[in-house]
Amino acid sequence: MSENISQKNAVVVESLDQEGRGIAHNDGKVIFIDGAITGELVTYAPYRKKPSFENAQLLSVLRPSGMRVQPKCIHFGVCGGCSMQHLDIAAQVAVKQRILEDNLERIGKVEPETILPPIHGMPWGYRQRARLSVRYVQKKGKVLVGFHEKRSSFVADMTRCEILPPKISALIPKLSELVEGLSIRERLPQIEVACGDKVDVLVIRNMEPLTAQDEDTLRAFADRHAIQFWLQPKGPDTVVPFYPLTVPQLTYTLPEFSVEMPFAPTEFTQVNHQLNRVMVHRALRLLDPQPGERIADFFCGLGNFTLPIARSGAQVLGIEGSPALVKRGQQGAAHNGLSERTTFMAMNLFEMNEEELRKLGAFDKWLVDPPRDGAIELVKSITETTAPQRIVYVSCNPATLARDAEVLVHVKGYALKAAGVMNMFPQTSHVESIAVFEKIAG
Repeated sequence: MSENISQKNAVVVESLDQEGRGIAHNDGKVIFIDGAITGELVTYAPYRKKPSFENAQLLSVLRPSGMRVQPKCIHFGVCGGCSMQHLDIAAQVAVKQRILEDNLERIGKVEPETILPPIHGMPWGYRQRARLSVRYVQKKGKVLVGFHEKRSSFVADMTRCEILPPKISALIPKLSELVEGLSIRERLPQIEVACGDKVDVLVIRNMEPLTAQDEDTLRAFADRHAIQFWLQPKGPDTVVPFYPLTVPQLTYTLPEFSVEMPFAPTEFTQVNHQLNRVMVHRALRLLDPQPGERIADFFCGLGNFTLPIARSGAQVLGIEGSPALVKRGQQGAAHNGLSERTTFMAMNLFEMNEEELRKLGAFDKWLVDPPRDGAIELVKSITETTAPQRIVYVSCNPATLARDAEVLVHVKGYALKAAGVMNMFPQTSHVESIAVFEKIAG
């Protein structure tokens, strides 16, 4: 693929896209180059060709950018888990801020009155949740444990992962040896990681029952490495603790709000606990909940924002599509002594309409934290009688945030007061952001 490299293959990278790929132009085509950085002169080799664009791999950097750094992970470029390790961490944040602003301008046709300072934390060892793939590869004579290879369904042959907590990273080769010694090594497709403040959990996806010898092997491993095993024979709702049973509950904390959140290892929580604390602080500062206010927390999950809002003295309705998470939210409220200020309900927010929103009653403010699909049906359902004065919108997809912002600003009468990025996933192209909308008087 690298032979006969000519001047035709040498291009100057003009910018980066949302996946962290370099964007260049050549012969009337847009070229997306993995691992290239803005301003660099590079050569490339296409791996996917279309009439108007090509996807390409980087062959050589003829003129490097000052933002280029040596990737820390020895598996970078093979593992598909990170795409920005070659880019200085400050530059990563700047790129994500530009992506957010470009999406708001291009898709939403809006511009925030204020750009919030970016939120960022530890660049390495931050990922408290992960799903590791497991595969026995006969040709290699070993079990591979790790993330998928780039652009592939194959599991990368990994010995560590720099974005996992060091303790979990060091377990990767040991988990490979562990699974290889189990009777179900070919019927164990994944190990889910969930780290809490007091216990680290590994969920074994066992598609066949364990033998007595398998169980003894897992117990010995758990004792040796101070972790707790759970088993998942079928769907996520079948997960049960296996060993040891006498350990603290899986929790994370929000000390600023005196909140401790219990959760099950397969339930959704933010993967970056340290940055989650900073995110909740910013969201609450922007929302500014006051005693006596009635506030809605849409897509509330297990109450990551609901309970801190309630701690302020406001009355909060948390709405979530998953009945299991609603139940967990109720348990969390009781655990923190906040049941009197919180109500949780299950509702499909992707099918929201004006009538259903009206039934919920009036709210002073909203907190909205949707998945990647955004909250378009919710924002389209706002009327003059149901419009809150302020909406704080936490987003994991700048494109859907921008789409929803267009409706809020150009149709529903809101001003986009501020927006900014939160680098929840350093070394990756994932863009997490937060925006605040204020209802315009009259």
